[in-house]
Formats: sequence, C-alpha cells, structure tokens
Amino acid sequence: MQAANYQSLKISPNSAVKIDDFLVVEAPLQININNEPYTVVMRTPNSDFELITGLLFAEDIYKKDAPLVFQIIKEISKIPAIINVDIQKDALGKGYLNKRTLLSVSSCGICGKRELEDLNVVGKSLEKNIQISADSLHKMHLVMKNFQETFKKTGGSHAAAIFNKEQELLTIKEDLGRHNAVDKSVGDLLITQNLKNAHFLLVSGRVSYEIVTKSFIAKIPVIVAISACSSLAVDFAKEFGICLIGFTRNNKMTVYANPNSINNF
Repeated sequence: MQAANYQSLKISPNSAVKIDDFLVVEAPLQININNEPYTVVMRTPNSDFELITGLLFAEDIYKKDAPLVFQIIKEISKIPAIINVDIQKDALGKGYLNKRTLLSVSSCGICGKRELEDLNVVGKSLEKNIQISADSLHKMHLVMKNFQETFKKTGGSHAAAIFNKEQELLTIKEDLGRHNAVDKSVGDLLITQNLKNAHFLLVSGRVSYEIVTKSFIAKIPVIVAISACSSLAVDFAKEFGICLIGFTRNNKMTVYANPNSINNF
C-alpha cells in the first residue's frame, strides 16, 4: 500500500470544501536478523524485500551474491510489520557489530549509529569520464517523473531512479523517505544482479550525506538531484569521486562536485 484515502477540508480564500484526498502511507517495519530485532524503519509499504536488501548492503551487513531469505513474521492491516532475514553468521559483515538500537526515521539515514566513527566510509574513488550531455540528464529526469505514480496521487513521496551508462532506466522506487527510495532501488538491482550496470542515480529531492555514501557503496558515479545538496554531501562527493549535480530543473543544473567527470555539456 503506497497511498491511502483520507477526507480533508480544502480551504481557499473564498471557500472550504470537504474532499477525498490521498496521502502517502507511512508505517513501521521491524527488521529482524536471525530472529533477533535489528532495527525499525519508517517507510512506505512497498518493495520491502528490496528495501531490506539495499539497507543491509549499505550498512555492510550482507554483501554476498546468494539471495537473502525473508519471512514475514507479523502483519498489521495486511501490511508487513515484522520481517525476519536469515543470514549465516559467517556471512554477516562487520556492519552488524554497529547494531542499530534506535528508530530509523524516514528522513534520517544515520539514526541509530552508535558512534561518530560509524559514519566513516572507505574505498577507491569512483571518478571517471562519462559521456553525457545536459539534455540527456534532463530527459532522464522526465523519465523518472513519468513513473512517480505515488507522487502523482499524493505529492508526498520521493523517488530514486537508476540508469545505466546508455541512460536506460534500470529501476525506480518510491517512498516517503529519500534514503529509503535509494535503498529500494539499489536492493532491486542487487536482487536482479544488475547493480554492476548502474551509472546514474536520480533523486527527486535534496541530497545529503547518506545519499552520497549509499551511491558510493553501490559504485554509482553520478548523482543527479532535482533539489539542493548539503555541504557534507558535496564534501563527501568530492572525496569519493562522485559527480554531484543539484537543482536539475527548467533546463538548468548546478554541478557541485567533480564536473570533469562529465563531458559534452
């Protein structure tokens, strides 16, 4: 369930009218690992297996090729409320030691981190030359917009779309949380074993630290946002070799990091 019908009062300068309105659904999901609670995320209930797969990948908990085994433990109003993941202990990554004990809310990708050092991400820079034009970037955003069905109904969801280097859409997912949408998209490509072809990550909102790190861990070298970028996002994008672009709208854009990664502007 991505959108729910509610009755609301629409007020304008000259009238007040009761209407049926659609709201993006927000519901908690408890993720268990080997039957022990790991974390609770607030999400829009769709693509839950993809969300868990992408989250555990980004948190360095499970990065093996073998598919995860999921079991829905509890449902509330036909919406999964608790999902268990079975993972062999020798397959658990070191991220499992940084076990989340706090609620992970829809807008915060670092809630539940135990120490400041847990924010550190290391790896080889992704910087590379990419043949792409500004016109192609805008066309990809139009493709993403056309697939944002929940946003069309509610105006309250974010989207994350991933394209290959030929600018072909690989996947798109929606959620009320920006980083949830990214986890769902990355998780989808992990499940279909297509993440190696990911080249462009397009997001419908702003870009902050957690979006950049998720892109880096997934080895996606270009992030294109329709909105702003935070200072930490820019700093990390420069360090990671990620080309970071914001305010991609009205045939304009702002390149914040690694502009040399893109040719043919």
